[in-house]
Amino acid sequence: MSQKPVTWNERYQTEAFYYGTEANDYLKSQVSSIKAGGRVLCLAEGEGRNAVYLAKQGFQVFAVDGSSVGLEKAKKLAQSQGVEIETEVCDLAEFQIEPGSFDGVVSIWCHLPKAIRQVLHQKCVSGLRPGGVLILEAYRPEQLEYKTGGPPTADWMMTLSDLKEELRGLELLTFQELDRDISEGIGHQGMSAVVQVLGKKIR
Repeated sequence: MSQKPVTWNERYQTEAFYYGTEANDYLKSQVSSIKAGGRVLCLAEGEGRNAVYLAKQGFQVFAVDGSSVGLEKAKKLAQSQGVEIETEVCDLAEFQIEPGSFDGVVSIWCHLPKAIRQVLHQKCVSGLRPGGVLILEAYRPEQLEYKTGGPPTADWMMTLSDLKEELRGLELLTFQELDRDISEGIGHQGMSAVVQVLGKKIR
C-alpha cells in the first residue's frame, strides 16, 4: 500500500522551521533591485523566512501560501523579529493579483503543476508596476537526480525555455541555470539543479 503524501500543514506542524529561518541566498543577492520601501508579494511563502527578511529591509510584504500552519509560524517569526507582514492563506491556482499593485514579486521554490504555473506567472507580470521586479529561484528537472529537495515530478519544475515564454513582458536581467550547494533547514540540503531569474517590468 502506497504511503499517503505529507501535507504542508503536517510538514510545518513542528517547532522547527522546515527550511530554516534564514532568507534564500539568491533573494538576498538581488534584493537591492526592488524599489526601497516598496510593496512585495511573496509566493508560496510557507513559514515566512523570506517575507520576514524583506520586512526587516523596510519593504511592505504580502505573503501567500496554501498552508495556514506555515503562515501562522510566519507571523510569529515576524513578531519575534519586530516586524509586520500581511498574510493570506490561498490556493495559488485561484489567487488573483491586482494589475500594477506590486514593486516586487518573490518566487522562491514556488513549484506548481505547469498549467497552473503558466497562468500564475502571467498574473505576476501583470501585477508588477513599471520598474517592478520578479526574483525567482526554482528547481530544474535535473534536480530529480540530486534528490536534495523539491517536488517529486519534473512537471512541477522549471526550465529557462518555459520561463522565457511564461514571463513575457519582463526584461530578463538575470536568466541562468546552474548547479549550486544549498543549505536551508532540513528541507533543502546539498547540491541542487536550479534556475535563477531577475526580471524587470519596463512598462
